[in-house]
Amino acid sequence: MDRNQMARKLFEGMPDALVVADREGIIRVWNGGAERIFGFAEGEALGQSLDIITPERLRERHWIGYEATMRTGQTKYGAGDLLSVPAIRKDGAQISIQFSIVPLRGEDGDLQAVAAIMRDVTEDFEERKRLRRAIGG
Repeated sequence: MDRNQMARKLFEGMPDALVVADREGIIRVWNGGAERIFGFAEGEALGQSLDIITPERLRERHWIGYEATMRTGQTKYGAGDLLSVPAIRKDGAQISIQFSIVPLRGEDGDLQAVAAIMRDVTEDFEERKRLRRAIGG
């Protein structure tokens, strides 16, 4: 199996969501993990804004950070750090996700897109909340 075949198999089979958005925040890549986690088929998500998975109350803050990252090419989440945030599914349910990002630069070095690798951590998040309540914290 060559490198391209391995990359394709990884992309298709990974359980985590792999979502790539361009400079304007339009979804350009959406894998099967993203379909499973968020409920949108690839054809429904491609060409849409990241707003389809961003809770309305958080959109302004999200876009301020996203635009700053695209403008400066800098992010504090690009070195493998995990960011935990709420997200929304197609059915409107709120979930908790953790993600890291990979900045994608063009040949000129300018930031062209951002790839996010996301995992649904809703069950873990809810369990931690239950444990904190149980111990009085």
